[in-house]
Amino acid sequence: MTKCKLEYVWLDGYQPTQSLRSKTKIVGDFSGNVEDAPLWSFDGSSTEQAPGGSSDCLLKPVKVIPDPGRLGTGFLVMCEVLNADGTPHRTNGRATIDDDDGDFWFGFEQEYTLWNPDTNKPIGFPAEGYPGPQGPYYCSVGTGKAVGREVVEEHLELCLQAGLNVEGINAEVMMGQWEFQCFSKGAKDAGDEIWLSRYLLERVAEAHGMSINWHCKPVQGDWNGSGMHANFSNEVLRTCGSQEVYEAICQAFEPRIKEHIDVYGADNDQRLTGLHETQSIDKFSYGVSDRGASIRIPIATVENGWKGWLEDRRPASNADPYMVASAIIATVKSASVPA
Repeated sequence: MTKCKLEYVWLDGYQPTQSLRSKTKIVGDFSGNVEDAPLWSFDGSSTEQAPGGSSDCLLKPVKVIPDPGRLGTGFLVMCEVLNADGTPHRTNGRATIDDDDGDFWFGFEQEYTLWNPDTNKPIGFPAEGYPGPQGPYYCSVGTGKAVGREVVEEHLELCLQAGLNVEGINAEVMMGQWEFQCFSKGAKDAGDEIWLSRYLLERVAEAHGMSINWHCKPVQGDWNGSGMHANFSNEVLRTCGSQEVYEAICQAFEPRIKEHIDVYGADNDQRLTGLHETQSIDKFSYGVSDRGASIRIPIATVENGWKGWLEDRRPASNADPYMVASAIIATVKSASVPA
């Protein structure tokens, strides 16, 4: 009998930003199929998800992938958190997604900052003061410009070996800041992929004595913040061929600014200032190729005859992709689309 390590991964109840938790279950001859991963439980009183007197919460497996970072046979098991009676826990953002038929496709652009725990600054920053101003670091190569590449490359390789649909990586505008992109057909799976990719990144950084700073404005001043731009489409956006339809869907977002900002990540006001390729947090705009807008209409969509996708540029790097997708889907479905 082959002993298999199942690493159950879930989101805790910490606010305003949930953290990843995980623990290992040893089983024999596991098939690798999610339906064969058993329901499990954990102590919710230690994760801000239950009182001590009634502390059991349930872990419901929703996605299983190989775990290439472990010796032997291992799998990562992404889980939803349920109450003891089997209903979704209040912290379970995945359960709020209204996309049972997978009509919505999402591509998340996950920015993050590699962090030096000794200096409490991004890696590459001197212990005192700052590096040279932004400009040379975006998509950079070379010592003194691209820092932390060994972590980024190791993370990319683990994601690909695990079967996660990571579509690219690049160095970002601030020194020590990087990005990876994940795409999925189906909103729930898109959230699963981002959370499992985040988990693997945390583990790689841990092995290198670094940490990952998910905060959307990790360095105050004239430095770019970190976002998680949400590229999205449904069948209508992919096939309509109509500028009017696109504008109607974009306009549906304007009266729902609060509903979106409430789930687009903590401290996002520090990032959405109208500077550094952002729109102000209390305003809404959209435009073709406009990276200073709330929603960008990609030029590729226009050149394809208004068939493609939209990009919501407001979600922060620390946002829950489940909640982001849930809010976007609700707003798109509310739009009064011309016949």
